Amino acid sequence: MKIDVLVAEIGSTTTVINAFKGIGTPCPQFIGQGQAPTSVLVGDVTIGLKGAIDDLQNSLDVDEICYGEMLATSSAAGGLRMTVHGLVYDMTVRAAKEAALGAGGIIKMVTAGKLRKTDLKKIKDINPNIILIAGGVDYGERGTALHNMEQVVSLGLDVPIIYAGNIENQEEVEDICKDAGVKLYLVDNVYPKVDILNIEPTRKVIQEVFEEHIIHAPGMSTVREMVTGPIIPTPGAVMEAAKLLKDDLGDLVIFDVGGATTDVHSVSEGSEEVNKILISPEPYAKRTVEGDLGVFVNIKHIAERIGLEELKKEFPNAEEMIEKAKPIPETQEEKRLIEMLTKEAVLTSLERHAGTLRHIYGPTGKKTIAEGKDLTNIKYIIGTGGALTRLPDRLNILKSASCHGKGLELFPGNDAQVLIDNHYIFASLGVLAKKYPEDALALMKNSINLE
Repeated sequence: MKIDVLVAEIGSTTTVINAFKGIGTPCPQFIGQGQAPTSVLVGDVTIGLKGAIDDLQNSLDVDEICYGEMLATSSAAGGLRMTVHGLVYDMTVRAAKEAALGAGGIIKMVTAGKLRKTDLKKIKDINPNIILIAGGVDYGERGTALHNMEQVVSLGLDVPIIYAGNIENQEEVEDICKDAGVKLYLVDNVYPKVDILNIEPTRKVIQEVFEEHIIHAPGMSTVREMVTGPIIPTPGAVMEAAKLLKDDLGDLVIFDVGGATTDVHSVSEGSEEVNKILISPEPYAKRTVEGDLGVFVNIKHIAERIGLEELKKEFPNAEEMIEKAKPIPETQEEKRLIEMLTKEAVLTSLERHAGTLRHIYGPTGKKTIAEGKDLTNIKYIIGTGGALTRLPDRLNILKSASCHGKGLELFPGNDAQVLIDNHYIFASLGVLAKKYPEDALALMKNSINLE
């Protein structure tokens, strides 16, 4: 059977293959999915890839599959460990952090101001895959970023550095890295002016570094034998899909509840009313990762948030069920428990992702300000990932996000429409969009039943 494009999602435990036909035509089609255990520990990820293709062949009931192209997303190497260092936490550090999270980086350390000896020891212990240094608006403060660059270079780590700070420092930064033989990526300032964020150039470079790094990671060395196109981090791929869909449909937020984490991606300019009182800028495309909100690996964390006594009201044997939880719930009772935990993950991640209104009082009386991401203009709430595409009560779980809160939170309103990535292919379509954006958009709209 001839397939135009296969997209592999190489996860830490499972490799999924999605097959597409009609790419480049007016009618692209998603035709099937296969999966197999990821073979990182074996030392050759292509074993898992081939296993997923075999599973796809079985599901399609064909003897052989031929494909024109294979693209891939991956989190199999544990993601891209990053440390981020800036001048003021609420400005350049936060902007740099947003860029890293949006690209799929895993933030292991964040510092503001000049690095100290204890900071340098932590960086060395973390042994990051990439270091991001920012600091100072353009033509503003220069000393902190240069100090931090010199200190990081002095560690002698074989780690590439992205510099995304005051552009006046670029020449000195180049000299520092050149003398030390350190790989440097110069990008535009993530915070060029007060109240302006510019994180997309940094995001793009982080994804490029990810692709270079992933090929050399354990178990990934042979992946290029099969993959013909780009390999981008899976969370970064979901963000690419979100931005593409937003341009067509309007402001949206995507929830991805997984076994280990819950990711939230929102793409919105926010409302004009809230923007007028926002105390610091927020990224147009924002991603947050909640490492304690997972419905398998971190199931105990979510259960603790709800409370065991509360869970026992509906599930008398809740302790035993949590202890023996499976990656994929099987019985109706197991599914109902995971639905309850998934709802808690969605609402908690929403609270952490979205901003709030705050009243402050001064000599002239009460004044209202806004801080954080404004989701009040969101038109679509979308679910992807295993839990929110497969659980029976997935629609109601997502609807709870539009009627949550006490009034001051910048949450989506009741008029937001709930949609599901029914084919569970948003991450694959994010990487497909790099080369075939029109096809990716059509396939996304088909998956959420908005053709």
